Amino acid sequence: MSMTVVEGFRHFETLHCVTGSMRHVYAWAGRDSSEELLLGLGEGVGFAYFRFKGQAPFLGGRAQPKPGMEALAGERTGVRIERASSSSDAAAERSLRGELDSGRPVMLQVDMGYLPYFDFGGQEYHFGGHVVVACGYDGESGEYQVADREETMHRVPASALAAARASRHRPFPPGRAWWRFDFEGARRPRPEELLLAIRNQCALMLEPPIANIGASGIAKASRECLRWPDLLEARLLSETLFNLYIFVSAKGGSGGGLFRFMFGRFLAEAAAIGAPPAVGSLAASFKSIGEAWEEEAELCRAASEGSGMEEGAAEAVLPELSRRLESLASQEREAWSALALLTR
Repeated sequence: MSMTVVEGFRHFETLHCVTGSMRHVYAWAGRDSSEELLLGLGEGVGFAYFRFKGQAPFLGGRAQPKPGMEALAGERTGVRIERASSSSDAAAERSLRGELDSGRPVMLQVDMGYLPYFDFGGQEYHFGGHVVVACGYDGESGEYQVADREETMHRVPASALAAARASRHRPFPPGRAWWRFDFEGARRPRPEELLLAIRNQCALMLEPPIANIGASGIAKASRECLRWPDLLEARLLSETLFNLYIFVSAKGGSGGGLFRFMFGRFLAEAAAIGAPPAVGSLAASFKSIGEAWEEEAELCRAASEGSGMEEGAAEAVLPELSRRLESLASQEREAWSALALLTR
């Protein structure tokens, strides 16, 4: 079996599935960029807390700006990035094959629960907000070469990739989405674009449109987590805590510390390429906040897995989780307020 890989494509370990996939495509086009810069320029850092009926509550550190983090980061680096989708498996695969045959890697949105190289310990798990790059295929076996966050690439059967793209699992069904890149106008970000991206992320964290977002969303999660035992069955409560660990930690693709480590490094890079130098002084503050998020994540991991504690460990940990979230809400508000003052 012979795998044909897009000419010039190189693979490396990445931090976050979206920015990592973007960097793979940028590097292939000869416009390599740090993941931190793409994340910050795309206004990708924030906080959201949502509870959907019958599902585990969701707590995440990625913002969802309009028209999308990918498009914003592209606009501010002179790259046109457009999201496309299809209602048909066959049409989606034809488009994928056409792009690969034309010598272009393709960034795809997928449900990681259908990708055979993930191991969920025998449990069914679905997250449809995952993003990978297809960079080749084997015409004989029908397998695709997929670049994810790991050091090695993966061979994925066409049927598994199709299932991952067509998943309907909520809250992030992939919708067979992919992205098109046009690098004709690629350039360095301008100082005013760096400033605008930072200001907008500050505004989202400090003055969110709804109470579930930003620092107020962290405070709301602090209050609501105490009610989880009344709202969730034991299995779903344990799943919620484990998900929280995954979304915060580097293992889940946040770069560690709920994206705060990456954002701190973005501030340092932004200060070096055109943003006010004082912006870089707050990198350490976000690193410290990231470390506090990591401690909270480890608390959730230990409780969700028992960690030698008595039965009911998940419920027993909630008062401490609430306290930590309340403290994090205060730390985040202070750091984002200081950053807003520096960039107003």
